[in-house]
Amino acid sequence: MTALSRIAGCAKLQICHLAIVFWRKKCNFAERFTVRLLYRFVLSLSSVVVPVLSFFNSKMRKGADGRRSTLEIIHRTIGSKDQVFWFHCASLGEFEQGRPVFEALVAKHPTYKVVLSFFSPSGYEHCPNLDWISAKVYMPLDSKKNAEQFIAAVHPSMAVFVKYDIWPNHLRAIYHTGGRAVLISAVFRPSQVYFKSYGQMFASALNAFEHIFVQDDASKQLLNQHGFDQVTVSGDTRYDRVSINKATNIDLPDIERFVDNRPCFVAGSIWPDDLDLISTFLNIPHAPKCILVPHEIDQNAIAQLQKQLMRSSVLYSKSQNQKLEDFEILIIDCVGLLSKIYHFADVAYVGGAAGTTGMHNVLEPAVFGCPIVIGKNHQRYPEATSLIEHGGMFSVSHPHVFYQTVSSLFENHEERVKLGRINSDFVASQCGATAVVTNYFLEHPFDQNHSFV
Repeated sequence: MTALSRIAGCAKLQICHLAIVFWRKKCNFAERFTVRLLYRFVLSLSSVVVPVLSFFNSKMRKGADGRRSTLEIIHRTIGSKDQVFWFHCASLGEFEQGRPVFEALVAKHPTYKVVLSFFSPSGYEHCPNLDWISAKVYMPLDSKKNAEQFIAAVHPSMAVFVKYDIWPNHLRAIYHTGGRAVLISAVFRPSQVYFKSYGQMFASALNAFEHIFVQDDASKQLLNQHGFDQVTVSGDTRYDRVSINKATNIDLPDIERFVDNRPCFVAGSIWPDDLDLISTFLNIPHAPKCILVPHEIDQNAIAQLQKQLMRSSVLYSKSQNQKLEDFEILIIDCVGLLSKIYHFADVAYVGGAAGTTGMHNVLEPAVFGCPIVIGKNHQRYPEATSLIEHGGMFSVSHPHVFYQTVSSLFENHEERVKLGRINSDFVASQCGATAVVTNYFLEHPFDQNHSFV
């Protein structure tokens, strides 16, 4: 049941990958079923079991309820003669990553309608309601029937997938209907299922993409070695997105009132493993102002967090009539503010890498020019490797080392400013992925009557 709950609730774990893990770990079905049959089996089982499990898990329930409404929403908003973009993202982070490309396409094609799909409730629930989104829906489970119905209803002129969350049946349906699709900001590694002897089904799904835009040369070389030739190294569109975010107006008067022109430490997207790493620093007397942004906004978990704090703290939701400058720690108990809150950070900690949940976006604080500290599990993130190599980010694994590192940064203003500038300069040097992708559409217009130019 744990595996099935992860299928429903975790945007970063694809069902196809779960099927392969299940097969490889000495499952007796391996000798009797092909990978394709096992994939179908897992999908069929999920469609039965997940609705039952959703009675006991609110996140799963949101996903199950949302998927039941997907086709209804599309039929209500998309007509048979509409020209449509379909943008698919696993969760909110991937939406922000793809957003510069999405908005460039919409700006050039204002008459096109947009279907935006998510696999994860955290993406669907927290995505802002933007004027250019015609229909926001949950991605149906990847059965052949679901995929054919979904693609028939959406009939996209172009589908754009972001980074990963690649669903074989939906991509196959696009391919067989003559639709177009691209994958942007992708990263590939030899350990992935596409490059294994048993992964042909998943590798063939990549053939549905007429072009794949990858973040680095290693990904391009790997794809080329396996017969995928339509590949371009574009870089990562997140650099463009965080740069756009920096340029927008930061209007957070309550945060500004709390900081009160004092040095400020921001810990973003933190999990329990992150708290174990940083709590010693949080509780030292006369420490800098601290802003904590939990990854999961759960009242019980936030109440437990407050009990662990020895310094005065206040919730953002309760701050309206408070004298915020008198508090030492501010806990953000809402979503959507973190990327702007990093503007106030003199030193930032980015959560997720202390455990195995996955590191959050380190580019969000880097663009504002502050030093960054993360946990030890960052090897799958090329941007983290680059920032560490350039010297503006530190990876630590022990609370004492974290305490020494952050304390030293706050004690040395000149060094802190120098390291922060390294980070912001690095982000600026990596911008431009959006232009690479949009130039491709200039060279490959959608049709003769309504090109991208």
